[in-house]
Amino acid sequence: MDILPPGKLNSDYLSELIGKIEIKDKDIVVGPGIGEDAAVIKINDRLVIVKSDPITFATERIGWYVVNVNANDIAAMGGTPRWFLVTILLPEGKTTKAMIEEIMDDLKKSCRVLGISLIGGHTEVTPNLTHPILAGTMIGETNSSRLIKTDGVREGNLLFMTKGVAIEATSVIAREKKHEVIENFGKDFYLRCINFLENPGISVVKDAKLALESLNVTGMHDPTEG
Repeated sequence: MDILPPGKLNSDYLSELIGKIEIKDKDIVVGPGIGEDAAVIKINDRLVIVKSDPITFATERIGWYVVNVNANDIAAMGGTPRWFLVTILLPEGKTTKAMIEEIMDDLKKSCRVLGISLIGGHTEVTPNLTHPILAGTMIGETNSSRLIKTDGVREGNLLFMTKGVAIEATSVIAREKKHEVIENFGKDFYLRCINFLENPGISVVKDAKLALESLNVTGMHDPTEG
Protein backbone atom coordinates (compact mmCIF):
# COMPACT_ATOMS: atom_id res chain seq x y z
CA MET A 1 0.00 0.00 0.00
CA ASP A 2 1.38 3.39 -1.02
CA ILE A 3 1.24 5.94 1.79
CA LEU A 4 0.95 9.47 0.43
CA PRO A 5 2.85 12.39 2.00
CA PRO A 6 1.12 15.46 3.50
CA GLY A 7 0.05 18.21 1.14
CA LYS A 8 -1.75 18.42 -2.17
CA LEU A 9 -2.03 15.32 -4.33
CA ASN A 10 0.41 14.85 -7.19
CA SER A 11 -1.05 16.62 -10.24
CA ASP A 12 -0.79 13.51 -12.44
CA TYR A 13 -2.68 11.39 -9.93
CA LEU A 14 -5.21 14.16 -9.36
CA SER A 15 -5.77 14.43 -13.12
CA GLU A 16 -6.40 10.70 -13.22
CA LEU A 17 -9.01 10.98 -10.46
CA ILE A 18 -10.71 13.99 -12.03
CA GLY A 19 -10.77 12.29 -15.41
CA LYS A 20 -13.06 9.62 -13.99
CA ILE A 21 -15.73 12.15 -12.97
CA GLU A 22 -18.65 12.28 -15.40
CA ILE A 23 -20.20 15.70 -15.97
CA LYS A 24 -23.59 15.44 -17.67
CA ASP A 25 -25.30 18.56 -16.35
CA LYS A 26 -25.44 21.14 -19.17
CA ASP A 27 -25.58 23.97 -16.64
CA ILE A 28 -22.03 23.30 -15.42
CA VAL A 29 -19.85 25.88 -17.15
CA VAL A 30 -16.58 25.04 -15.36
CA GLY A 31 -16.24 21.67 -13.66
CA PRO A 32 -13.35 19.97 -11.86
CA GLY A 33 -9.98 20.52 -13.51
CA ILE A 34 -6.32 21.13 -12.77
CA GLY A 35 -5.59 24.85 -12.43
CA GLU A 36 -9.17 26.05 -12.17
CA ASP A 37 -9.78 27.97 -8.96
CA ALA A 38 -13.50 27.24 -8.64
CA ALA A 39 -16.54 25.66 -10.27
CA VAL A 40 -19.05 27.69 -12.28
CA ILE A 41 -22.75 26.90 -12.66
CA LYS A 42 -25.27 28.60 -14.95
CA ILE A 43 -28.52 29.40 -13.14
CA ASN A 44 -30.97 31.12 -15.48
CA ASP A 45 -29.08 34.20 -16.72
CA ARG A 46 -26.55 34.23 -13.86
CA LEU A 47 -23.21 32.49 -13.42
CA VAL A 48 -22.69 31.23 -9.88
CA ILE A 49 -19.13 30.47 -8.77
CA VAL A 50 -18.56 27.95 -5.98
CA LYS A 51 -15.31 27.26 -4.14
CA SER A 52 -14.37 24.97 -1.26
CA ASP A 53 -11.03 25.19 0.54
CA PRO A 54 -9.82 24.20 4.03
CA ILE A 55 -7.25 25.67 6.38
CA THR A 56 -5.48 22.71 7.96
CA PHE A 57 -2.33 24.27 9.42
CA ALA A 58 -2.25 25.61 12.98
CA THR A 59 -2.67 29.37 13.08
CA GLU A 60 -4.00 32.07 15.39
CA ARG A 61 -5.92 33.75 12.52
CA ILE A 62 -7.57 30.70 11.01
CA GLY A 63 -10.90 32.50 10.54
CA TRP A 64 -9.25 35.28 8.55
CA TYR A 65 -7.37 32.77 6.41
CA VAL A 66 -10.35 30.59 5.50
CA VAL A 67 -12.50 33.50 4.34
CA ASN A 68 -9.76 35.16 2.32
CA VAL A 69 -8.38 32.11 0.50
CA ASN A 70 -11.89 31.13 -0.60
CA ALA A 71 -12.82 34.69 -1.61
CA ASN A 72 -9.59 34.99 -3.59
CA ASP A 73 -10.47 32.01 -5.78
CA ILE A 74 -13.89 33.46 -6.57
CA ALA A 75 -12.24 36.75 -7.54
CA ALA A 76 -9.65 34.94 -9.69
CA MET A 77 -12.52 33.58 -11.80
CA GLY A 78 -13.79 37.11 -12.37
CA GLY A 79 -16.49 36.90 -9.73
CA THR A 80 -17.69 38.74 -6.66
CA PRO A 81 -17.68 36.67 -3.44
CA ARG A 82 -21.09 36.97 -1.78
CA TRP A 83 -21.96 34.13 0.60
CA PHE A 84 -19.85 31.93 2.89
CA LEU A 85 -20.38 28.69 4.81
CA VAL A 86 -17.79 27.16 7.13
CA THR A 87 -17.29 23.85 8.91
CA ILE A 88 -15.35 24.30 12.16
CA LEU A 89 -13.69 21.19 13.60
CA LEU A 90 -12.22 21.72 17.07
CA PRO A 91 -9.76 19.52 19.04
CA GLU A 92 -11.07 17.40 21.88
CA GLY A 93 -9.57 18.31 25.26
CA LYS A 94 -8.25 21.68 24.08
CA THR A 95 -11.29 23.65 22.96
CA THR A 96 -12.59 26.54 25.06
CA LYS A 97 -15.40 29.03 24.53
CA ALA A 98 -12.74 31.73 24.19
CA MET A 99 -11.14 29.81 21.29
CA ILE A 100 -14.48 29.45 19.50
CA GLU A 101 -15.38 33.10 20.01
CA GLU A 102 -11.99 34.23 18.69
CA ILE A 103 -12.51 32.16 15.54
CA MET A 104 -16.03 33.52 15.10
CA ASP A 105 -14.84 37.11 15.56
CA ASP A 106 -12.21 36.57 12.87
CA LEU A 107 -14.77 35.05 10.52
CA LYS A 108 -17.22 37.92 11.02
CA LYS A 109 -14.54 40.60 10.65
CA SER A 110 -13.09 39.17 7.45
CA CYS A 111 -16.56 38.71 5.92
CA ARG A 112 -17.50 42.26 6.86
CA VAL A 113 -14.34 43.70 5.27
CA LEU A 114 -15.10 41.95 1.97
CA GLY A 115 -18.86 42.51 2.00
CA ILE A 116 -19.62 38.80 2.35
CA SER A 117 -22.56 37.27 4.23
CA LEU A 118 -21.77 34.40 6.62
CA ILE A 119 -24.83 32.23 5.98
CA GLY A 120 -24.20 28.89 7.68
CA GLY A 121 -21.98 25.92 8.37
CA HIS A 122 -21.27 23.38 11.10
CA THR A 123 -19.29 23.40 14.35
CA GLU A 124 -18.17 20.48 16.51
CA VAL A 125 -15.48 19.22 18.87
CA THR A 126 -13.79 16.32 17.09
CA PRO A 127 -11.56 13.50 18.41
CA ASN A 128 -7.99 13.00 17.12
CA LEU A 129 -7.30 16.64 16.20
CA THR A 130 -4.35 18.62 17.56
CA HIS A 131 -5.63 22.03 16.42
CA PRO A 132 -8.72 23.60 14.80
CA ILE A 133 -9.45 22.86 11.14
CA LEU A 134 -11.78 25.08 9.13
CA ALA A 135 -13.25 24.13 5.75
CA GLY A 136 -14.99 26.93 3.89
CA THR A 137 -17.34 27.11 0.93
CA MET A 138 -17.61 30.45 -0.83
CA ILE A 139 -20.35 31.29 -3.30
CA GLY A 140 -20.05 34.19 -5.69
CA GLU A 141 -21.46 35.44 -8.96
CA THR A 142 -20.38 36.90 -12.27
CA ASN A 143 -21.56 37.11 -15.86
CA SER A 144 -20.28 35.59 -19.08
CA SER A 145 -18.39 38.74 -20.10
CA ARG A 146 -16.37 38.79 -16.86
CA LEU A 147 -15.79 35.05 -16.36
CA ILE A 148 -12.07 34.21 -16.41
CA LYS A 149 -10.89 30.64 -17.07
CA THR A 150 -7.36 29.28 -17.34
CA ASP A 151 -7.87 28.13 -20.93
CA GLY A 152 -7.83 31.77 -22.02
CA VAL A 153 -4.09 32.11 -21.38
CA ARG A 154 -1.92 32.21 -24.51
CA GLU A 155 1.80 32.09 -25.24
CA GLY A 156 3.21 35.60 -25.24
CA ASN A 157 0.77 36.96 -22.65
CA LEU A 158 2.29 39.35 -20.11
CA LEU A 159 2.54 37.80 -16.63
CA PHE A 160 1.72 40.31 -13.89
CA MET A 161 1.84 39.72 -10.13
CA THR A 162 0.19 41.97 -7.56
CA LYS A 163 1.67 42.55 -4.10
CA GLY A 164 4.60 40.18 -3.45
CA VAL A 165 5.92 36.67 -3.01
CA ALA A 166 5.50 34.58 0.16
CA ILE A 167 3.20 37.01 1.98
CA GLU A 168 1.14 34.26 3.60
CA ALA A 169 4.14 32.02 4.30
CA THR A 170 6.02 34.86 5.98
CA SER A 171 3.14 35.47 8.38
CA VAL A 172 2.61 31.75 9.06
CA ILE A 173 6.30 31.07 9.78
CA ALA A 174 6.58 34.10 12.05
CA ARG A 175 3.49 33.10 14.04
CA GLU A 176 4.50 29.45 14.36
CA LYS A 177 8.19 30.19 15.09
CA LYS A 178 7.75 33.31 17.22
CA HIS A 179 10.66 32.78 19.62
CA GLU A 180 13.13 31.77 16.90
CA VAL A 181 12.23 34.77 14.72
CA ILE A 182 12.52 37.26 17.60
CA GLU A 183 15.80 35.73 18.77
CA ASN A 184 17.39 35.92 15.32
CA PHE A 185 15.80 39.03 13.79
CA GLY A 186 14.30 41.08 16.63
CA LYS A 187 10.79 41.90 17.82
CA ASP A 188 10.13 44.70 15.31
CA PHE A 189 10.87 42.32 12.44
CA TYR A 190 8.59 39.69 14.00
CA LEU A 191 5.70 42.15 14.37
CA ARG A 192 6.08 43.29 10.77
CA CYS A 193 6.04 39.69 9.56
CA ILE A 194 2.91 38.63 11.44
CA ASN A 195 1.16 41.77 10.20
CA PHE A 196 1.72 40.65 6.59
CA LEU A 197 -1.65 38.91 6.92
CA GLU A 198 -3.34 42.32 6.75
CA ASN A 199 -0.56 44.58 5.41
CA PRO A 200 -0.06 44.08 2.50
CA GLY A 201 -2.63 41.34 3.16
CA ILE A 202 -3.46 38.04 1.48
CA SER A 203 -6.68 39.21 -0.19
CA VAL A 204 -6.59 39.69 -3.96
CA VAL A 205 -10.29 40.53 -4.33
CA LYS A 206 -9.63 44.22 -5.02
CA ASP A 207 -6.60 43.35 -7.16
CA ALA A 208 -8.66 41.05 -9.39
CA LYS A 209 -11.46 43.60 -9.75
CA LEU A 210 -8.99 46.33 -10.71
CA ALA A 211 -7.29 44.05 -13.24
CA LEU A 212 -10.61 43.21 -14.89
CA GLU A 213 -11.56 46.87 -15.11
CA SER A 214 -8.17 48.06 -16.40
CA LEU A 215 -6.62 45.28 -18.49
CA ASN A 216 -7.43 42.70 -21.14
CA VAL A 217 -7.19 39.75 -18.75
CA THR A 218 -6.84 36.25 -20.22
CA GLY A 219 -6.35 34.38 -16.95
CA MET A 220 -5.95 34.90 -13.21
CA HIS A 221 -4.81 32.67 -10.36
CA ASP A 222 -4.44 33.10 -6.62
CA PRO A 223 -1.14 31.41 -5.65
CA THR A 224 -1.73 31.88 -1.90
CA GLU A 225 -1.49 28.12 -1.37
CA GLY A 226 0.46 27.21 -4.50
